[in-house]
Amino acid sequence: HCNQVLDAGVAGLAITMTLLFIACSFLLVLGSVKSFLSQSLPRRVPWAGHAKKNTQELNMVFDFFKKRSEEGFDQLNNLADAVYKGNIGEGLKDLADYTATTNAAFANGLAKSRDRLKQNLELLLTGSSDDLMEDLLDILLQADLGMVTSEDVVQEVKSLQASGQKFLNRDELMSVLRGKLIEALDTGKPRVVQFSETSTIPTVLFVMGANGMGKTTTIGKLAHRLRTEGNQTVLMAACDTFRAGAVEQLEQWADRAEVDCFGPSETAKTPAAVLYGALDMAFKNKYDTVLVDTSGRLSNNDRLTAELAKMKRVIQKRMSVEQDGDGKPILNTAVPHETLLVIDAAQGRMALDSAKVWDKEIGLTGLILTKLDGSAKGGSVVAVSRELGVPVKLIGVGEGIEDLRDFSPDTFVDGLLGIGKAFGGTSNDEAKNLETRLLTMRKERDSQSKTKTSKASTPTPTLSGGAGDLTFEPMDEMTPNTELQPSGAGRPRMGANSSKKKKKKKRKK
Repeated sequence: HCNQVLDAGVAGLAITMTLLFIACSFLLVLGSVKSFLSQSLPRRVPWAGHAKKNTQELNMVFDFFKKRSEEGFDQLNNLADAVYKGNIGEGLKDLADYTATTNAAFANGLAKSRDRLKQNLELLLTGSSDDLMEDLLDILLQADLGMVTSEDVVQEVKSLQASGQKFLNRDELMSVLRGKLIEALDTGKPRVVQFSETSTIPTVLFVMGANGMGKTTTIGKLAHRLRTEGNQTVLMAACDTFRAGAVEQLEQWADRAEVDCFGPSETAKTPAAVLYGALDMAFKNKYDTVLVDTSGRLSNNDRLTAELAKMKRVIQKRMSVEQDGDGKPILNTAVPHETLLVIDAAQGRMALDSAKVWDKEIGLTGLILTKLDGSAKGGSVVAVSRELGVPVKLIGVGEGIEDLRDFSPDTFVDGLLGIGKAFGGTSNDEAKNLETRLLTMRKERDSQSKTKTSKASTPTPTLSGGAGDLTFEPMDEMTPNTELQPSGAGRPRMGANSSKKKKKKKRKK
């Protein structure tokens, strides 16, 4: 009995030591994380002596949401702080709460679009339609995905159907939809907000959008993120001098975000003059980022479009880094660093026409989608981004100051289709399983295509030359020989058949 107690004690001690070793290792790792984050995210200091954060670090900050959604590893800085203070449990709880809140925001924002699309797809799969492909195209168009993307999906479904298969099953269809929508959102351009790569030049983000799109609200939320996550000193430029109350509204958001705002004065009343004054202040006081609020009008307002183009030239001239032979500044085409268009998700494809005009006249580098939480037209994100060739960079999922998220195509599409437990799906591995299934289906299709191509290129036998000679000639080199030759070896069959036909005609007579 004593030996058993002793053995149990030794075993318990071994387990305890193992757990202590794991805990120490965990603390060391988090200590490294803390050290890394303390270097890349320094404490905020007064703007006068503030050191500018480099572009790579800022891009990392604005790509946090994508990493969080894909890896499920959030709030690294808060967790490291909690560990150092001895509050591991609190840090882990904060991590779980953040992940749940983020997923819930996307799930709620896309609920209307997701429910309508899933209902229509279920009716398609369980119905008895005679033209499933035509019905699928109609469903995708009703989801505001756009004609180009909808037709791409239908063509992919057709190409992946097995021989004799009437239609894909549910998982196969979802795998195709997920894959094609993610591909449609890939414009090949940077999806994270770009920042100045020179410490002497502040970042300028030029924000456009029609009235009612949520432009001013978005600027306020963006300023909050830049200050809290990017540790940036931010200056708002209130250049919307046309709309009554626009300047006051932006000043209120500046107070909420705890940043500065430069507005019109007796000496600077026009949008271009206000902008020039804001840039002067940014250089003088060494601000990190300038957020430019522009006047909101429709794209068919020629006066507004001309004003926007003028404002862009003001930025390029004031931030010039070289001069011509006459000593005049050469326009710096590298600025503004971003020209962002704010689009209301509820408008769907109606916003596309305006976006096309502004992209042509001003040049867009990114889209910000707002009011997703109250819209049933989430699919329009795919159509607008693809047809413009401009990436969606930020997305508004609620009314709160922190409800401006980085746009992740994978997370957005999963939320739209209801894939994964966070969005009402079957399991957390559902997205990965669908991705694997699509790869398998495409490999099978490509393999079958190669087999068919190989069979089609196989040479076929034909008679050629003298009697008894059987040779193979490629199909494209074969030419019919219709000339009648003297009787004997090597007479073409066509000639013989023709002779037989003549004899039959004589007998009939």
